[in-house]
Amino acid sequence: MSVHHARIPVAGHSLHVAESGDPSGRPYLFLHGWPESWRTWRDVMAAAPPGVRLVAADLPGIGGSTGATCGSKRALASVVHDLVRHLGLDDLTLVGHDAGGMVAYAYLRRYEAARVVIMNTAIPGVAPWDAVIASPTIWHFGLHAVPGLPETLVRGRQAEYFDHFYDVLSADPSRITPDARAAHAAAYGTDASLTAGFDLYRAFAQDAEDNAALTGPVTTPVLYLRGDGEGGDIAAYAEGFRKAGVENLTTATIRDTGHFSQEEQPAAVWAEIHAFAAREG
Repeated sequence: MSVHHARIPVAGHSLHVAESGDPSGRPYLFLHGWPESWRTWRDVMAAAPPGVRLVAADLPGIGGSTGATCGSKRALASVVHDLVRHLGLDDLTLVGHDAGGMVAYAYLRRYEAARVVIMNTAIPGVAPWDAVIASPTIWHFGLHAVPGLPETLVRGRQAEYFDHFYDVLSADPSRITPDARAAHAAAYGTDASLTAGFDLYRAFAQDAEDNAALTGPVTTPVLYLRGDGEGGDIAAYAEGFRKAGVENLTTATIRDTGHFSQEEQPAAVWAEIHAFAAREG
């Protein structure tokens, strides 16, 4: 697979994008979560056939992208929308994992996309959000939201700190390869990029307010994917989406994966995304 890299100026930001496939093919845009970068999608992109257009972006302030949004998913969705227009991504399937899935949800609420895929995440303000953040296993949400403290604790120890999450949240940690781990750690290697990553958590309260204000019906087809080893009842997530107004929802689980499904079973993830896009026209 040949991957081409570029930096795209949009809305006061410079976004690093990695692209493969056919520039005239049906487009898929991939958004990563924390603590990752565009690199998390590499093997999913490799699993795709050559006739589609695949674009993975570093979120603003992370990896090769610059510019701040203070972590607001509404603001990030606006930047992604500018990127979509700049690249001319018509008939778009937008795919987001973890915090990238939160951005995809904010995009779904505000802009046009043919299809949206949300993976391995809870959405601020959408059930079962309150139950998720109340769980002691989500201790890092509180730590990461403290101004300045996580930067002080993690600076210079990015690889070791990130390894904890890969090892605990994966069905098989060896599938998050040393090369992938090193690439993700490097994406948060500066003070500014560390802050951009933790700002994703600091914005959760505002994200919940923003999402609560937009609860009208949404007819865009949405696929919600979750690793079967991640825990949580996928039916509860489906109920939350539907109560929030998502009318055309499909759910699926990826077998033998935890939180990082796209790196643990990339071919299976691509198969679900591709089947969903084909089914939804």
